[in-house]
Amino acid sequence: MATKYRKIGWLIVILLFSACDLFEIRGFVASYESADERLAQSEAWNDEHPFKDIVVQDDEYAIAVMTDSHVGETENLNVFIYEAIGMNAVAAVMVGDVTSGHADDYLKFDAELPVQDVLLTFPVVGNHDLYFNGWKQFYDLFGSTTYWFSVTTPSKTDLYICLDTGSGTLGSRQLAWLKDVLQNERPHYRHCVLFTHNNLFRIRHTTVTNPCVEELRVLSNLTVQHEVDMVITGHDHKKNLVKLGNTTHIILDALKDGCPNAGYAKLHVRDDDIECEFVNL
Repeated sequence: MATKYRKIGWLIVILLFSACDLFEIRGFVASYESADERLAQSEAWNDEHPFKDIVVQDDEYAIAVMTDSHVGETENLNVFIYEAIGMNAVAAVMVGDVTSGHADDYLKFDAELPVQDVLLTFPVVGNHDLYFNGWKQFYDLFGSTTYWFSVTTPSKTDLYICLDTGSGTLGSRQLAWLKDVLQNERPHYRHCVLFTHNNLFRIRHTTVTNPCVEELRVLSNLTVQHEVDMVITGHDHKKNLVKLGNTTHIILDALKDGCPNAGYAKLHVRDDDIECEFVNL
């Protein structure tokens, strides 16, 4: 009988955590704000802060990407920043769960980031970043979590799109925003990469923020239709790579201190392709 009740309890937990915004558990283990509400705040921020265009002097360049540092501890985060600067990365993208949501963790994370003149950093919110009313901390420190930036070389320009899947869904407004960017902006760029926290393709089952099946279908179709080169995510703490059409879907290892497989990725961007190199710490 006890086993039966435990199974029922786990089923309820899975259903709650797997659902989209309609069933979002707010405050303690998710955001008080829905994905649509966070998108509205991000758009307000974007209106006052123009999207960055990074101009480089070479047709080849590097971008460093990490996820799931879960600060608290900052040893691996410091290694990542040091190595990103050492490789002359034009930017460092942080695809979610950079903290555990506590205000003190946000302050500790922010204190470790270099000034933007040394290394441009582009954080994206993850589900853990939303815990304990964490969205307020994220927004106060970093602003938008739905935005794009570009890198302009002597011959071409590349597009990098950052998305909020911290609640396990883009939400209707953010999905419309993404469709508009892909429809109207994507044709003007050589390469296109999407960054977000939650995986489109899962290599293992978990009880938190699993994507909605219909939304996955729409997103998968969009990446193929608009020739997105890569979709780079975190969340699962274990690297994986899968191809859908010409789009490479990548899950990164967690950067979290104490993680046995801790690491990050280096994107080598060239005229004809983008190579993802996994770097173990």
